[in-house]
Amino acid sequence: MNKVEIESFLKSFLLFFLSLGSLLVAVFIIDQQKKVHLLDESLLTEMRLCSFDLKCPQYDISFVEKSSQDLYSLYKYDNTLTSYYGIPKSEKYLMQISLNADKYNSKLQTLEHKALWNFFIILAILFLLSILFSFYALYPLRNALLLTHEFIRDILHDFNTPLSSLRLNSAMLEKELGSNTKITRIQQSVENILNLQQHLRSYLQDHSLQKELLDLRKILEQRVQNLKGSYPDITFDLDIGRVSVFTSKEAFERILDNILSNAAKYNRKNGFVKIKFDANFLHITDNGKGIKNINKIFERFYKEQERGIGIGLHIVKKLCDELGIKISVQSELNKGTQFSLDLSKLMLH
Repeated sequence: MNKVEIESFLKSFLLFFLSLGSLLVAVFIIDQQKKVHLLDESLLTEMRLCSFDLKCPQYDISFVEKSSQDLYSLYKYDNTLTSYYGIPKSEKYLMQISLNADKYNSKLQTLEHKALWNFFIILAILFLLSILFSFYALYPLRNALLLTHEFIRDILHDFNTPLSSLRLNSAMLEKELGSNTKITRIQQSVENILNLQQHLRSYLQDHSLQKELLDLRKILEQRVQNLKGSYPDITFDLDIGRVSVFTSKEAFERILDNILSNAAKYNRKNGFVKIKFDANFLHITDNGKGIKNINKIFERFYKEQERGIGIGLHIVKKLCDELGIKISVQSELNKGTQFSLDLSKLMLH
């Protein structure tokens, strides 16, 4: 199951299990109170019968002076349970019948043990029913997600033919007419669509199991080398020793490509991008335009510049969560931005 399915499953399970569990606790408490009441009534009945024939060795019988005691009522003291009964032709004394509290508590414990045993059996059944219910509730969602993913994959595949045609024809136009603004815009739009296509492919894939041991410095050198051709006026400073990470190569490269390309794209003329690894953190710092609303940059379709479509950093956050990377951002307008990636969960100790 992917992250969305796991979240839906847990929410359905907790809702069902906690709701029925709460109802079961309430029923258990009410039932236990009724059983205690029935036990008291049973003891009181036995005591009343004992007052007639006095053949009840389990009870202690004595006589006390009459005061404010209620007849035929059960009194629960610390050490005894007591009931009082009238004596024929006596207005001064009452018969006191008592039961040792230990015997009463023993009967209560027996009731509680039986009730708890039944409670946990029913709770276990509810637990299993909650799991089955959650899987049943998850089934339509999984089908919908599967259909959506298949539909997007088909669309992405169908993009290839028209995009290839656009790239080929724009290149032919540029060769025939020379470079101009309109052709450049067409080529840039095609590149944006291709970039979006790659983002969507990464978004749909599950990278949690596709892991391998990667040389962090080597990967970053490759990413930087690819960017230097597009941004010759940007200085890239790489400060990383020999570091290995165990993760998905494709997803990790997509994260680095997005952050590094943004650092170069939204930088100033003759700006710099510094890449440093320190204490399990990878810091990517630039001295570019900065970010106004840091809290919104990972939201889908949010962007502060006209360029781009606002989905790159959203996918970066999604991939970071999937790979177990904590990402944080610090930025100041017109001074620069720093992205920090906590790679501690990817390190081999």
